[in-house]
Amino acid sequence: MPLYNRRPEPGLSSAQSPSLPPAALPLSELLARVRQTLSERFADSYWVVAEIADLTLPRFDGAHCYLTLTDQHTTARGAQLKAQARATIWSQRYQQLSAVFEEQTGLTLRIGLKVMLRVQVKFHEQFGLSLDVLALDPTYTVGDLARLRLETLRKLQAQALLERQKRLTLPIGVQRVAVISSPTAAGWQDFVQQLQEAPYDFSLTLFPALMQGDDSPASIRAALDAIRSRREEYDAVVIIRGGGSKTDLLAFDDYGLAAAIGAFPLPVLTGIGHERDEAVVDLTAHTALKTPTAVAAFLIERLARLEAALEGYGLRIRELAQERVQAEASRLNRLLRHAHMAAHNQLQDQRDALHQRIRQAAATPRAQLRQQELQLVRRRHQLHRAARTTLRHQEQGLRKRSRMLARHFRRLHRRRCEQLLRQQHQLQLAATRLLHRAELRLAQLNNQPASGTIRLLTPKGQPFTGPLRAGQQVLLRLPEGVVPAQLGGQLPLFLS
Repeated sequence: MPLYNRRPEPGLSSAQSPSLPPAALPLSELLARVRQTLSERFADSYWVVAEIADLTLPRFDGAHCYLTLTDQHTTARGAQLKAQARATIWSQRYQQLSAVFEEQTGLTLRIGLKVMLRVQVKFHEQFGLSLDVLALDPTYTVGDLARLRLETLRKLQAQALLERQKRLTLPIGVQRVAVISSPTAAGWQDFVQQLQEAPYDFSLTLFPALMQGDDSPASIRAALDAIRSRREEYDAVVIIRGGGSKTDLLAFDDYGLAAAIGAFPLPVLTGIGHERDEAVVDLTAHTALKTPTAVAAFLIERLARLEAALEGYGLRIRELAQERVQAEASRLNRLLRHAHMAAHNQLQDQRDALHQRIRQAAATPRAQLRQQELQLVRRRHQLHRAARTTLRHQEQGLRKRSRMLARHFRRLHRRRCEQLLRQQHQLQLAATRLLHRAELRLAQLNNQPASGTIRLLTPKGQPFTGPLRAGQQVLLRLPEGVVPAQLGGQLPLFLS
């Protein structure tokens, strides 16, 4: 619609159409004309396809649902065009449409979801253009999700990630388990409780992650990266969650998460809590189970089968060992009987041979013994004669030596007696001379005057009388006192 009135038609005279300034329209009138034109031109309702770019859900009863719808496409020239419009689902209609949509799709309205809506164009002078949502087609949304899921599966198939986990060997007895789950999820608690009730020992390590929402795929991939650096510590990886709406399951259709699970070096087991639906990660995982408790039961059952197999092998080994022992015992008994018979026969042969050799050997020793006895008798006689002869010679020699020793001893005894007699005579002469000299000296001492006189006393203090002998003990009375002395060869010896 032009902003100004039309100019006069060409050919009209200026007199007939005087030049007037264009008439201005009020904004309200212009917008009213727009609203009227739109209501006349777009009186019906239309089915449109769009993506929910923004969403405000009702926060209380009676509130309305407000959406921002976008549509981006490429023109023939390659240009990217994006259309955007506001839409409103009024309160009563939202209650009807949302219930039917969730029942048929298992999803709730959320940002990023592509939907087909039946809308009616509305224009308001104050709020501008908007769309009133009259209906939702759940079949379109389901088909679009299926298309996205199919594209994801094709990409995974092209990269050989759908079967890669299946080729990994899952240990029969999985006991070292890395678990990716939310620590507050009921599924995690159920999983742990069921494993604790089992008669087997499990080593569980929890790697916390978000299990719903738009950030869930990235959080689970981060947990997988953390496990990858410690993969030698675990036998398998378990991804579990405790159920939820079908919308929460869309995170497990993410291509990046499914590819990370398909390329993971350890077997991955999933139990994401949906009984009827199968997520893409279930297809790329080694083993997909419906619930966390089903995963726990699966692990317990494998250990039970391993235990039963080991018990069966043990029983079979025991049976085979018993059969082998019995067979070997029978064989050993046969060998023992054969050995006993062979030993008995050999012993009898050896005994017979020994008796024969004894008989053969007995004759020669008897003759030798007789000869030896004769020789011993001759040698005994010879020894007796030689001993008697030697004894006579020895006795004669001893007699000669004894006579010589006796003569020598008599000569030595004679010489010693003569020497002793000479020494005795010399000693007597010397003693006599010494006594004579001592008597002379004592006589001289007795004849000296009284002053300075030395008296000779006996050891008891009596005047000495009788002869003096060398070595006799006496007392000498001096003017200064009494001194003990002993008679020597020439002079008295004073005793201290």
